[in-house]
Formats: sequence, structure tokens, C-alpha cells
Amino acid sequence: MNRPEQLHQHLTAFLERFTHLADRYDGTIQHSSELERIIDEYSTFITDERNKEVWEQLEQPIVNQLNQLVESVRKSSAICVAIMEKYRALKLLKGIADKTDYFQNIESCIEEEFGSFQVTVDSKVLMVGSGSFPMTPLLIAKRTGAEVVGIDIDEEAIKLGRSVVERLGSGLSIRLEKEFVERLDMTKDATHIIFSSTVANKYDLLEQLHPLTNDQVIVAMRYGNQMKSLFNYPMREVDERKWRLIETILRPDHVFDIALYKKASAAC
Repeated sequence: MNRPEQLHQHLTAFLERFTHLADRYDGTIQHSSELERIIDEYSTFITDERNKEVWEQLEQPIVNQLNQLVESVRKSSAICVAIMEKYRALKLLKGIADKTDYFQNIESCIEEEFGSFQVTVDSKVLMVGSGSFPMTPLLIAKRTGAEVVGIDIDEEAIKLGRSVVERLGSGLSIRLEKEFVERLDMTKDATHIIFSSTVANKYDLLEQLHPLTNDQVIVAMRYGNQMKSLFNYPMREVDERKWRLIETILRPDHVFDIALYKKASAAC
């Protein structure tokens, strides 16, 4: 079996397992261990240098043939990550300690999220796609004292996230809302905005944010290209009359990379 066939086989197997485990979520932690195990396996698969080399050597026709499978496994893995955050939140609220390789991978990136554009106690940070276990808002608020607002479209995620914040971040300036960016009161005042890598329409939202935000805002877009696009929505071109890419933070051993944007009027 050649390498493209092996890659296709691996992705098909992951997709089947993701689909099966997503269907089994019932609001309890009954199937949490199995899902955590496959997410950790998938994280290792994505960051394995051998797999990256195979992907980079694929000819364009083969990449095109894989597109539908890639989109399916990306969507399914994103759903499973959201469910795994729910499992982690439910475990915390039951007093069960839990830490997977995936979460350690995510948490280790917080320090370099904005490169040289540091978050301070005076910053106002907006997290788009905060999830059920809002790691980024908690870590930022704990380490800097900044005001952090997280939004998510999943009502259950917001409810669980608030309980997690109450348990781990009581007294911190963190607010979680099921709200759209255009209706959020702090959007115009945000100094830093972070997009989760699994938000499918993040670049559409970036376009929407242009007239809603101040000229000095810094946007950290988590993304994944090439092999990492199997686990994250990839980088897209932006309207350079509105936004300028000012820095990319490449992290070979992590599941996503970070693109930093400023408004074109402020990036010159």
C-alpha cells in the first residue's frame, strides 16, 4: 500500500470513530475516556513529522481527491473536541481530575498567543468559540488580570463554561455569553480578539468585525494549514484594504498555528 492510500485509510478510520463517538454523547461522562483517547491519538497523528512529510509530498490531484474526506474529518473532529470539553467540564463539576495531551497542547500556547502584542491588566479580550471548558479565558484572566469575554453558539457550552469559571476562576473578570459579535457590548472596546481554530466561519466573522472594532485591535486567528487542516479550519486570504497579516506564529509540535492581524489603517 502506498502512502496516499495509507493516509486515506487512516483518515477514514478516524472519521468512523469520531462519528460513532459523537453520536454516543448523552450529557454524561459515560464515554469520555474513549473519546479522550482518540483525540489524543489524532493530535499525535497530526503533529507526527512523518505524516507531515507524506502530506507535503502529495501531488495536487491526490490532494483534490482527499478534499471531501478532509472536510468531513475536520468537521467531525471539531464536534468531538467540543464534546470532549463538555466531558472535561462535567468531570470537574463532579470532582474528577482530568488532563489529556490535547488540553496540555492547547494550554501551552497561551503565552505566545499574541506574540509581542502582550495582554495586560488594562486589556479587554474577546474569545470567539470559548467552549464548555474555557481554558483560554481562565488562563488569560488569571495571569494578567485582564477583562475577558467569551462567546459561543452552543447553549450547553455556555452553561457548563460558566460553572467551570465559577469553580476555577471565582473573582476573575470573565463573562461568557451566547451572543453574536455584533450584539456584544464590548466588541467596540476589545483590544485583543482570539478565534478558536475550530470556528468554521471565523474569516467571515473577521470581515464582519472590521466596522465594529476600534483601530488598535489585535486579532489572533488560530488556524491549521496542510496536515494541520485535518484538525483546524485553514488560513484564508483577507481583504488587505481592511486587515493586514502582521505575524504568523508557527508551532510545529502543536495542533494549530496562529495568525495575527491588525486593521490596515493601523498596520502601516
